[in-house]
Amino acid sequence: LEQLSRKVSDIRKKESKKLTESIKNALLDLNFLDVQFMMEFAETDYTANGIDDAQFLISTNPGEPVKPLGKVASGGELSRIMLAIKTVMASDKIGTLIFDEIDSGISGRTAQMVSEKMNALGRSHQIICITHLPQIAAMADTHFEIEKHQRGTETITEIHPLEGEDSIQELARLLGGAEITQAVYQNAKEMKELAQ
Repeated sequence: LEQLSRKVSDIRKKESKKLTESIKNALLDLNFLDVQFMMEFAETDYTANGIDDAQFLISTNPGEPVKPLGKVASGGELSRIMLAIKTVMASDKIGTLIFDEIDSGISGRTAQMVSEKMNALGRSHQIICITHLPQIAAMADTHFEIEKHQRGTETITEIHPLEGEDSIQELARLLGGAEITQAVYQNAKEMKELAQ
């Protein structure tokens, strides 16, 4: 048991260097400009998974020491970190990846970089993404609107496919809010055209 546990631990530690380097490169693609990412291993009692208690460590700012992932990252950072990890870990055996509000806490250029990474991942996997950011929504091949409303005392959730003009109208609503001006509409239309 001791020999096999040590053997598995050695393999894990060796492979972790390749894994963390790949994740770090994926993070650089998602606008983490000076990121450190690694794994730390503590020894535990014997378990079905061996003797390793592994955790991810990260530093997202220059000069800061690496700390456990859960104690450092903000909501927006966690979304991008999970995208990087899923991008690296997604194998052909995983057909569908789901991202629920990956846009949390991001905007502008970072949102564009996230949408481009998801688009690249979408070439080999089905991506289902719930988003409120037009930069991310514009990159989708298919749009659905999820709508909640009251019917009597019940809250009803409905989903509607959006095609063509409806898709552009929804992008415009994300961009401009309640009032969709001609300028907002044109911006939404241009975003969709550029994404295609």
